[in-house]
Amino acid sequence: MPVAIITGGSKGLGRALGAALARRGWDLVLGARSAEVLGGTAREMRGRYGTRVVAVAGDVTDAAHRGALVAAAGELGGLDVLVSNASALGSEPLVRLEALTLDGLRGALETNVVAALGLVQEALPLLRASAAGAVVAVSSDAATGAYPTWGGYGASKAALDQLSAVLGEEEPGLRVWAVDPGDMGTDLYTAAVPEDTEPRPDPEVVAPAFVRLLELRPASGRYTAAGLLDTDRRQGR
Repeated sequence: MPVAIITGGSKGLGRALGAALARRGWDLVLGARSAEVLGGTAREMRGRYGTRVVAVAGDVTDAAHRGALVAAAGELGGLDVLVSNASALGSEPLVRLEALTLDGLRGALETNVVAALGLVQEALPLLRASAAGAVVAVSSDAATGAYPTWGGYGASKAALDQLSAVLGEEEPGLRVWAVDPGDMGTDLYTAAVPEDTEPRPDPEVVAPAFVRLLELRPASGRYTAAGLLDTDRRQGR
């Protein structure tokens, strides 16, 4: 069975994507900081889908945790897809750049960029050994658009996009995709803009776009969930 690592896999988009893959027979290594929530997610997926789901609690900025994620994938037989979904905002709620602490910016960069690269470096031997190795970096429209208060987070996601683009050039045997999931109703968004109570799509609505990406295996590059789902709609899927 194919194996995926998903960081930030206990809830939100990470959980939704994990469930979508488990439903299709994938084995999973899920990482997140809350051992209790993560353990509950893993148990539910194992019981519902019958696949192997390993929970590895820890912070993705910790090198030992990244090593444990990759080691768990190796014990499952290898690694086919690495999903860098764990994210930090830099400030909760978000603030204008004049009020963003430099420590907050460093925190967003450490989680969203440095740790993501560190995990790729750790996982590359297993990914290269896979017949269908792929890296999925969860991006944001804040990486390409200028939105007040989203500057620090957007800068970190723009940096992640660039790392992904270069990795795609350096690793032609892999697929490397940066994916903008679009608006979602997640805990991360609530923490970012708590005063915004407008309903947003559930992550379960967005997860099929990522599954479609794995099925189509287009060239390395940047994609949007909306674009991938529109392709399905035009083809009558």
